[in-house]
Amino acid sequence: MSTIPGYKAGTWTIDAVHSDVSFSVRHMMVSKVKGRFGTFEGTIVTGEEPKDSSVTVSVDLSSIDTNNAQRDGHIKSADFFDVEKHNQMTFVSTSVTGDGEDWTIIGDLTLKGVTKPVELKTEVGGFGPDAYGGYRAGFSATTEISRKEFGVDIDMPLDGGGVVIGDKITVSLEIEAVYKA
Repeated sequence: MSTIPGYKAGTWTIDAVHSDVSFSVRHMMVSKVKGRFGTFEGTIVTGEEPKDSSVTVSVDLSSIDTNNAQRDGHIKSADFFDVEKHNQMTFVSTSVTGDGEDWTIIGDLTLKGVTKPVELKTEVGGFGPDAYGGYRAGFSATTEISRKEFGVDIDMPLDGGGVVIGDKITVSLEIEAVYKA
């Protein structure tokens, strides 16, 4: 059995109210713009051993929020996500490796109809009882993806060189999940 304190095998529902799916991307070659998705859902199944666990997540791309409505509208357009045709981003794990607090979840990310493998560097936040008589688990995870590899390949060059939007996207997850009895 796992050496993670409080670890419990079973099925968990991601608590979107207490979780966050966010990202950052280089902007104008000098800074980063951050954003988040407000609507997502997922299930975590923890195995008797953590390496036997799995994750499935679906993110509503139209729920993007970069703190600028005009930019959000452009990102939803065919130039970027094309949410009229591709309104969901999904992740389905294929394997879990690691030990202690540090883990790697490998899986298939699908964005704009393109599926590619990604690795989520994952930290176990903990397992334990909540204030409502239930049981919760927490995880933090990060990955980097190339937006162009997922068909989000708009180029917006800057006068004098460089681009408005970088290719590398850093995805950050703060996940709290509720045990399903």
